[in-house]
Amino acid sequence: MEEGRIIKALSGFYYVQTENGVVECRARGRFRKEGTSPLVGDRVRIVREQGKGTVDAILPRRNALIRPAVANVDVLVVLASCAIPQTEPFLIDRILTIAARQDVPCLVCVNKDDLAPAAPLADIYRKAGIPTLVTSVATGEGIEELRAQIAGKFAVFTGNSGVGKSSVLNALAPELALPVGEVSQKLGRGRHTTRHIELFSLPGGTYIADTPGFSSFDTDRMDAIPKEELAQTFVEFLPYLGQCQFPDCAHRKEPGCAVRAAVEQNAIGKSRYESYLRLYDIVKDHKPWET
Repeated sequence: MEEGRIIKALSGFYYVQTENGVVECRARGRFRKEGTSPLVGDRVRIVREQGKGTVDAILPRRNALIRPAVANVDVLVVLASCAIPQTEPFLIDRILTIAARQDVPCLVCVNKDDLAPAAPLADIYRKAGIPTLVTSVATGEGIEELRAQIAGKFAVFTGNSGVGKSSVLNALAPELALPVGEVSQKLGRGRHTTRHIELFSLPGGTYIADTPGFSSFDTDRMDAIPKEELAQTFVEFLPYLGQCQFPDCAHRKEPGCAVRAAVEQNAIGKSRYESYLRLYDIVKDHKPWET
């Protein structure tokens, strides 16, 4: 029996990177009966026979996302831009909330600094204590720093269309040769290609994966976050939780709210707090038994 990592899943086949190369595998039927399925990024045990393999066991996961269907993510790189198309902070905050709920570390990367100053957007997340980089493929700004931040990790990239994901990925791994300004056929973005997730290997044990844009990124998980736990997904709220006048404070209109006081004192950014209010409206009617 061998261990490895699933680097691609396509049409019921799982391609597992082992010390002895990539093995094409099927999964045991019992996974379907158990209501689970192997995911790209999973560490698995396989049984090999006549060059083919069978996924026999899925090792414990650190985290998992529904869309994209990946597991054991070391860092989610949230790519954004202040240039056209300008990224709305709320879209970033929604992704950060979902990732925090699944214990997925995040890195905000504000790209295209050569076309529009990235600082206004980057400063929102630096102030919140979220790791943040500013990049420009045109000038090379921040690319080596980004490479260092993902070195030796499984890094998943997401971002709204047009923020330069393909350009950044090409800068990190020129061998990918992804089309810029077009649909990426290599990563399965075309309307006439099979939709799949695939990891690409970089030197030093780094793996990268492209993902769908913000509009479809794991939105099923947003409604499943209990409203009582939403504030815990905002890292800058944490020092103030438990200090409100009322134990069940929703941090919206209640008197004696420590979070709202922190917003008024500029200790919590207004943009982030406004995103919290919008997200609260999304999850507030969700019932626990619907999760």
